[in-house]
Amino acid sequence: MSASSAPAPISGSGFRSRKRVIVMGIVVLPLVGGYVIYGGGKHEGAGKVHPGRLPEKLVRDRAARQEAVPQRPSSKQILFGDLHVHTTFSTDAFMRSLPIVGGEGAHPPADACDFARYCSSLDFFALTDHAEALTPQHWRESIDSIRSCNDAAGNPTDPDLVAYMGFEWSQVGQTPADHYGHKNVLFRNTGDADLPSRPIAATGLIQNVFGRGTGLPLLTLASIPIREFSHRQRYLDALTFFRETTSVPTCPAGIDVHALPVDCREVAAKPSDLFEKLAQWNLDSLVIPHGTTWGFYTPPGYTYDKQLQPGQHNPDKQRLIEVFSGHGNSEEYRTFKDIDFDDKGQPVCPAPTDSYEPCCFRAGEIIRSRCGNIPAAECEKRVDHARKQYLEAGAAGHLSVPGADVEDWKECGQCKDCFAPSFNYRPGGSAQYILAQGNFDNPKEPNHARFGFIASSDNHSARPGTGYKEYARHANTETAGACNEEWRERLFGTMTASPEAVQVNQELIGSLPPFRLVDLERQASFFMTGGLVAVHAGARNRDAIWDALRKREVYGTSGERILLWFDRINGPHAPAPMGSEAQMQENPRFRVKAAGAFVQLPGCPDYGEGGLPASEMNRLCLGECYHPGDQRRQITRIEVVRIRPRKTTDENVKDLIQDPWKRMDCPKDPAGCSVEFTDDEFVTTGRETVYYVRAIQEPTPAVNGNHLRCKRNEKGECIDPDPCYGDYRTPFNDDCLGMHEERAWSSPIYLDFVAQAKPAAPEP
Repeated sequence: MSASSAPAPISGSGFRSRKRVIVMGIVVLPLVGGYVIYGGGKHEGAGKVHPGRLPEKLVRDRAARQEAVPQRPSSKQILFGDLHVHTTFSTDAFMRSLPIVGGEGAHPPADACDFARYCSSLDFFALTDHAEALTPQHWRESIDSIRSCNDAAGNPTDPDLVAYMGFEWSQVGQTPADHYGHKNVLFRNTGDADLPSRPIAATGLIQNVFGRGTGLPLLTLASIPIREFSHRQRYLDALTFFRETTSVPTCPAGIDVHALPVDCREVAAKPSDLFEKLAQWNLDSLVIPHGTTWGFYTPPGYTYDKQLQPGQHNPDKQRLIEVFSGHGNSEEYRTFKDIDFDDKGQPVCPAPTDSYEPCCFRAGEIIRSRCGNIPAAECEKRVDHARKQYLEAGAAGHLSVPGADVEDWKECGQCKDCFAPSFNYRPGGSAQYILAQGNFDNPKEPNHARFGFIASSDNHSARPGTGYKEYARHANTETAGACNEEWRERLFGTMTASPEAVQVNQELIGSLPPFRLVDLERQASFFMTGGLVAVHAGARNRDAIWDALRKREVYGTSGERILLWFDRINGPHAPAPMGSEAQMQENPRFRVKAAGAFVQLPGCPDYGEGGLPASEMNRLCLGECYHPGDQRRQITRIEVVRIRPRKTTDENVKDLIQDPWKRMDCPKDPAGCSVEFTDDEFVTTGRETVYYVRAIQEPTPAVNGNHLRCKRNEKGECIDPDPCYGDYRTPFNDDCLGMHEERAWSSPIYLDFVAQAKPAAPEP
């Protein structure tokens, strides 16, 4: 710069003045900008329930269609519901609502009521938001919303819809020893005296995911309103939501629930603690375990055993188990292992079989593919190291192989011959295993759990009963993912493929956002539309539905409204329905009747002037409702499962589960399928026996019905997966349809063999 062009020197006073302005700008402008940008977050309220009721004709038509079924075994009406529903009052649901993962925005409790009434046309449903995220204000708002939903239903003795209040106790441990899983807690009535003052949350890792953490690094979340300025309001609301959620103090320990402050977060570390708190509340409630085979967050090697111990299982409260949801099936037992242990108790990776490949083994094979030209011995060393690192990482094992794509993992961890299996299947939590295993803390009096079977959705967008039509994968399942490549990289980072596996230690686990710890991208191929719970109810009202749930006179379906009856037709108090118990001295005989679900018509029924406004129908139902025609699907077969619970610890569970024990093909009959069968071995074996049935419907397309959509070689091995991504890599309008045999699972019938009493000796 020449002397003539040099700037004039600044005087001392002018420099100081300008410096003060600059400093003030540095301090004040961000504050003003921060207030303008971040000051507008709003509380996520419960929304407003539409005050209308379904036309009487539509409600009466449901019962009339059932009454028209030939040879209907019972006069009781079958009612369909969903007892596992989340709204954006749950942290994970709120995260799914954000635009960066293709979310639709707020879906509060009022949406659940309107969807159940007008879209899925259910008879009943329950709110079960995660207790770990429910603030005292959200709990009270949820109760008010459920009451409004019931108020709109008309006469309580004959409502068009019954809404129950509940919460989910969501516990996750990092090892099998401290993992108990998730349970929904439901309450019969909704009055102030019928509900606890607070929901009861779990402790540990899941509390950080659902209650104490945002799921995103705070700086990332705070910067989103600037980066996504056109959608900034949703992110401002998210900041408010997380601030509210994390501000709730934990209730003091060791105090009776009635003496605790109203506005604290009540916690229970184990099921025994949960049952103790429910006992203190002394309310009419049910506790329903679910997700018992999910490997999404469940550590490898988990079994349900410790939950069969006295105190960890309450047979009065815990009378039902969820065998199917939008996360898949939790019914079937298999003998494969995802982890094993040597003589010293150290974890080892099991060898693969024709039907199962452990993911620890696949981790080694991925590393093997990266060996290049190194010596074979060094390559094998890396392979062995990878398998060990995968096992040590538990449910976060996928992080031990940096840069591995979904396709690299192929079908590892999956139950290839199960119906719609949950992701990374844990067979030691299956319903069949639970019924067979039992508890032998007192060897003279073994204790076996007796559950009724239900299904539900576990939907996280306030959409109860999404399985009525197979459409809208992102709205009607839990599928979610980055909206574009830029946001995927921001959320997940860029991981370079490493020639060696890495250690996933506690420091790394603690530093990552919770959604990074689970294999979110592979899981997306396994999310399905949800199931339904069906009850045989003596009337169409709250008490009749609840009584059927308590009596286990219930069954589950994979989403279709299949009609199912399963009865014991000889012996004491015959006919006796599904869910019943009896002592028998003769071989039992059973009857099954099933009728397929109605083929659906496109669009929605005409609800008339009182129906949901068109804008809300489009937003919630997305143009499709439960809209049955006159034709029923075919029931192709009835399968009977027989389980003989263990009498001693020497018995092997796999030898006691007969699946299927009997298979009976059904004729093509629009009236449905009726079969009878007898167990001719009951008296001979002389032991406790459990029976339940599956009614299988003709194949139809289903969302994610073919999961990984594998191309297979001549051996049937998956050589080229075509995963159904939750993010932009699979178009949002691609429902990933695959053929699927929808089905219904009856609750079991439980029979104890009792020998005939000896005749009395003659009098002398």
